[in-house]
Amino acid sequence: MSLALALILAANLSPVRAELVEAPLLEPRANGGSIGERPFDKLRANGSGESVRTREGGEFRARPPEDEIIYFVLPDRFDNADPSNDRGGLKGGPLQTGFDPTRKGFYHGGDLKGLIRRLDYIQALGATALWVGPIFKNKAVQGAPGQESAGYHGYWITDFTTVDPHLGTDADFRALVDAAHARGMKVYMDIIVNHTADVIQIRECAGRSECVYRSRADYPYQRRGGVTGQPINPGFAGDGVHTADNFATLTDPSYAYTPVVPAAEKGIKVPAWLNDVTLYHNRGDTTYRNESSTMGDFVGLDDLMTENPRVVAGMIDIFGGWIDRYGIDGFRIDTAKHVNPEFWRVFIPAMEARAKAKGIANFHMFGEVSEHDIRPAALAEWTRTADLPAVLDFAFKEAVAATVAGTQGTVLFEHLFDGDAIYAKGADTARILPTFTGNHDDGRIATSIRKAFPAAPEAEILDRVRLSNAMLLTLRGVPTIYSGDEQGFAGDGGDQDAREDMFASKVASYNDNRLVGSTRTTATENFGSDGALFRQIAELSRIRRAEPALRRGTTVIRYRQDTPGLLAISRIDPATGREVLLTFNTSTTQVTRQVQVEVASARFAALAGACASTATAPGSVTVTLPPLGYSICASDSK
Repeated sequence: MSLALALILAANLSPVRAELVEAPLLEPRANGGSIGERPFDKLRANGSGESVRTREGGEFRARPPEDEIIYFVLPDRFDNADPSNDRGGLKGGPLQTGFDPTRKGFYHGGDLKGLIRRLDYIQALGATALWVGPIFKNKAVQGAPGQESAGYHGYWITDFTTVDPHLGTDADFRALVDAAHARGMKVYMDIIVNHTADVIQIRECAGRSECVYRSRADYPYQRRGGVTGQPINPGFAGDGVHTADNFATLTDPSYAYTPVVPAAEKGIKVPAWLNDVTLYHNRGDTTYRNESSTMGDFVGLDDLMTENPRVVAGMIDIFGGWIDRYGIDGFRIDTAKHVNPEFWRVFIPAMEARAKAKGIANFHMFGEVSEHDIRPAALAEWTRTADLPAVLDFAFKEAVAATVAGTQGTVLFEHLFDGDAIYAKGADTARILPTFTGNHDDGRIATSIRKAFPAAPEAEILDRVRLSNAMLLTLRGVPTIYSGDEQGFAGDGGDQDAREDMFASKVASYNDNRLVGSTRTTATENFGSDGALFRQIAELSRIRRAEPALRRGTTVIRYRQDTPGLLAISRIDPATGREVLLTFNTSTTQVTRQVQVEVASARFAALAGACASTATAPGSVTVTLPPLGYSICASDSK
């Protein structure tokens, strides 16, 4: 079979055998516009006269978190609608402005106006919520000589109160939120409380590539430079006593190292209280383990002393202000596990109260607790000890990677979903966990698949990516699509290697990668709606929005095995009892099995793929799937 023919066949959105009942496919419109129905197709005015899109008879804010489909973007890498802001108003070359579209670690020019003009594209994909990477003003460039990179990603903040000029203005952000809300789309901000940009320097570590972490036992707050040093900070009872009176006695920051702020950067941080070096740990670089996990600097980034009530109050004021000013709908919380849990137990209810006062229902907050383990215990812990309402579901990502971008058995999903019980509110919490198959830090699922199966033909790579999308859009949780995945982006790895431009890129290491399911590359803009993966995600999104069982249903595992092969899961609508049977084949051979279903599920309609039209016997249905195929079969039981 020729590669071209293989791609044509693989692009067919029906993944199962023709002799079964096949679901109809939605074709792109003739004008190349939106695919299928619009996610929100009614307009009405609310009490203030504002036009809002409505769906299922309610305003967009009435939708609970599990009803969303999230689209995640780094604004700098999405679309450049205003080249005048590419250098952020700074003068000089890349090391001064941070702008160099040929280098993957520098600003490329994307901005908030670019996001606004592409909302049609995002909504056509089926997204109902937009997660926007950090937009706060960043330190343009940092790093040792020869190792510099820029703050294009948004995580090196100097001013927490305003938009980075590389991305636009505060007015641009307001326009983005208003435009999204007018379409019935929510906007989630990516926020950081763990650290700021690298401004504070450590005198003892000058000229070194790393600054070794110094623990509280070896370098207590009450001694300068170690246990035998000069007494300092009399009366300080330790960072476990979270009172303003206690922290008022912590006046000398030289317990572990000597923090120094360069003259050129004194007062650079906003709000002004962030320039007080006593509000940082100043203990050296984190090892990402044990005590240093919450007290060490991320490769030099200034680690805030979030135990101090001054920092707690300051962060509540900062991010509460963004809610007050812009009426955003939620927060993705960066590096949540690197902040002491006590902070979150104060911050979370404060943000919920601010949102409630603003009239924002279902304000959704989810923390980044990065764990590369299928067992969800480490994730669930933070919903209990820190009261995080939800966390990004890294365990889900690992299960998909191990089975679709790997060769482990589908039994892993049983282990994954058995763990739902240990979240703070059990299945209710698990249902609102944002699920994903790849991101800007860990890399894309297509990258993992190509690395795991280097000899596989492109048709198989496409099938595996499509299978991962089917899992993401139908299993429990809130599906989160990383921009570019719908175009088949397949970077070289994680971090900078997974942050390709959606507009025409000038980065050679991006442009030499062929897209999955396409002959295109990132050298040209990629906002088309006719590609195999875009069409598939749009169709799955439509199905998910139409089926309450896929958004809110309970999860019942019907079939799994210790080797690659069949995974069968029923999602059952608790309100009506309607069963939607999901089947996935992670093997490269056809499978046929009898699968248990509810006795009342006598007839089935194919929503995607092919399904047996009737049960073989009460409580049992025949499932046939081709290699790497899937199907979505809805029963008529109600």
